Amino acid sequence: MFRLLLTAAGCFVLAACQHHQAAAADSNPADTSQGFSPGIVVPDLARHIKVLASDEFEGRMPGSKGEQRTTDYLIQQFQRIGLEPGNNGSWLQTVPYIATTLQHAEQTKLDIDGSKTTSALNFGKDMVVGSPARQTHAQIKDSPLVFVGYGVDTPQRSDYAGLDLKGKTVVILVNDPGWKRQDPMLFKGRELTYYGHWTYKFDEAARHGAAAAFIVHDTDAAGYPWSVVQTGWQGAQFSRPAKEDMTPYLPIAGWLTSDAAQTLFAAAGADFSALKQRADQPDFKAIELDAKANLAIDSTIIQGESHNVIGKLRGSKQPDEAIVYSAHWDHLGRDGDRIYHGAVENASGIAGLLEIAEAFTHHKPKPHRSLLFLALTLEESGLLGSQQYIEQPAMPLEKTIADIDTDALTVIGPSRDIAVIGYGQSQLDDYLDEAAETQRREMAPDAKPVAGFFSHSEQFNFAKAGVPVLYARSGLDLVNGGIPAGRKAYDDYIASRYHQPSDAFDPNWDLRGMVQDLRALFIVGGKLSMETTYPQWKPGSDFKRPASTKR
Repeated sequence: MFRLLLTAAGCFVLAACQHHQAAAADSNPADTSQGFSPGIVVPDLARHIKVLASDEFEGRMPGSKGEQRTTDYLIQQFQRIGLEPGNNGSWLQTVPYIATTLQHAEQTKLDIDGSKTTSALNFGKDMVVGSPARQTHAQIKDSPLVFVGYGVDTPQRSDYAGLDLKGKTVVILVNDPGWKRQDPMLFKGRELTYYGHWTYKFDEAARHGAAAAFIVHDTDAAGYPWSVVQTGWQGAQFSRPAKEDMTPYLPIAGWLTSDAAQTLFAAAGADFSALKQRADQPDFKAIELDAKANLAIDSTIIQGESHNVIGKLRGSKQPDEAIVYSAHWDHLGRDGDRIYHGAVENASGIAGLLEIAEAFTHHKPKPHRSLLFLALTLEESGLLGSQQYIEQPAMPLEKTIADIDTDALTVIGPSRDIAVIGYGQSQLDDYLDEAAETQRREMAPDAKPVAGFFSHSEQFNFAKAGVPVLYARSGLDLVNGGIPAGRKAYDDYIASRYHQPSDAFDPNWDLRGMVQDLRALFIVGGKLSMETTYPQWKPGSDFKRPASTKR
């Protein structure tokens, strides 16, 4: 059956490529009903991205006019494609949130009173800060500073052992203890784990009773420049309402630049570089610095609702089982006249989701299992939309076969490889390998594991719930230019456009690589939709299916 599906899929997408490409490329992007091809093709992808990343959508900020325009567009497209409402008769799933916005950021300073000197760190240039605990007024006064290394607390290592942090402020390194030493036996070496993610670090500091926490940014360790941190903390910070979330939160949390950390440690008479090296050692113990921190912030607190958008293609034989395709629609909105268009991150992924849905509704035979197309909100704010779905799934998680995610697809042309983010975790790698063979492409692990995209993207909550996930996109070995060209293009995007207003639609993009990737993911879902077996996590994976799940 699968070989038949591969052959049919190949013929289908080839025919689709030749169907009204010029007409689709020249059509009005605001028209949601005319000129779309039944397959996964460049003009349709470009058309969707152009609309979603347009000025009219205002950067797709949850709770804004941009959200309303985005969700309206998605519902219109799902209806046109032929899907049915996927959330118990509704297209939408409500995701409640609390938005906390720092007031007078330009006047906010973190004052350091050290044994050697004093210093004042300014918001934006030296640090960013907010109140995860959603306090209208939060303050630390003469708060002792404690360097806790990477701020992890696991059976492998505890940076909090023996500490009493009441009233104290912790300073934490970005990433986890394995990355600097490149030791695959220490956490996962250069691959960032969940324990290196900034949300984990803040949660762990809160669990240990700290009054405040600051993560020290490092471009190599974080995988992105300081400008990304600045952008992410300049407006509203979203979190889940207390009744939805019992996690303890810090009254004050933020980030420091590396230069600011140097200044802070020097004020205490300490050598930041030397203590960073000490934190890489297995026997590291937290160090109280000879300095105290002072900071006061005021915030506005607003409650609101955002929405996941869910479409469903009902299975013909096993409709109670589902394969999920997911992507997040939200981005960073606007700051005055500056619009964060989010063309790659993640209008590209939503465009891919729509194209895969379009292909399945036209494909014969119809899938035996149901397919859910899940456009998620609040990914940029800590994966809140996917967490809401996991807690209130439209179909039972024990009957969810897999989640296939499309987040920030590549726009740099076709590649000889396809990279799996989280490579080696599940049997879905094997499905993708077979699909890649039909394209004469090779499988590859993530070329930038230090960035930790696996734990940054919406499929991570599915994985934590036990559902095998697949997150893949073009690798760096480009057909035109090879690895040097691919690495240059990737690095340029991260340095110049990632989470910046310049991440805008470009009509000159080469989207053929994106088409390759989406067709491969279509083939994987097609095979899964015709089977009766359940793919599993591989031995040694960080995740496992619940024992009740059918095998």
